[in-house]
Amino acid sequence: MWNEFKKFAFKGNMIDLAVGVIIGAAFGKVITSIVNDLIMPLVGQLLGSMNFTDFFISLNGVHYETLVEAKAANAPTFNYGQFITTLLDFLIVAGVIFIVVKQLNRFKKIEEAKPSTTKECPYCLSEIPIKATRCKHCTSEQPESAVETA
Repeated sequence: MWNEFKKFAFKGNMIDLAVGVIIGAAFGKVITSIVNDLIMPLVGQLLGSMNFTDFFISLNGVHYETLVEAKAANAPTFNYGQFITTLLDFLIVAGVIFIVVKQLNRFKKIEEAKPSTTKECPYCLSEIPIKATRCKHCTSEQPESAVETA
């Protein structure tokens, strides 16, 4: 059972997934900083010096000037300003991921469109140049109808 677990845990795909999760977490922190520290202050300034984190509704009926005051008083709050910030955060991450995946798919199509430069020797199954008349591994003469592979 231990050997099976080691095979599963240390496969290349599992390591790739772990690296992806770690980079994704770091990427999320960067995007959150971009939204909170760069974009939201600009949006707030354009809308008349608004601070989106202070957009909230106190659910106990008492008016508080800021969310910090409400939290200090242990008041229940409906924090729609923070939700707007988080939603913008998500939209930026989704947009960036969309662009990256779109570009990766474009590069895959370019790779697939390249013509093959090699073929497989029908005798020894080695890969040889497509214009070769003899196999460099088994020295057999190559027929004209040799199977071509990528």
